[in-house]
Amino acid sequence: MLRIQRLLNEGIVFALTGRVGIEDIAELQRLFSLEETGRRFALDLEEVTLIDRDAVKFLASCEADSIALENCPGYIRVWVDREKKRDQQLAN
Repeated sequence: MLRIQRLLNEGIVFALTGRVGIEDIAELQRLFSLEETGRRFALDLEEVTLIDRDAVKFLASCEADSIALENCPGYIRVWVDREKKRDQQLAN
């Protein structure tokens, strides 16, 4: 189960806690769409305990759209980077 908390610091940060799966992507996209157009925000992944491949692909696309991944656990960072590299290879 995923908990999403919207924080205001020096910008908007969505802090994610728990498991992130394909079923959570639509809710994150909905929350993103509610933000002011052109406003930058970030995802804080410090409390993410488990993630599936679809969610990793989503995070890679978030980074491509200039959404920062803050406090990203090492295993997620490696996986996101692999997905981005894989997508680049498929595009070529």
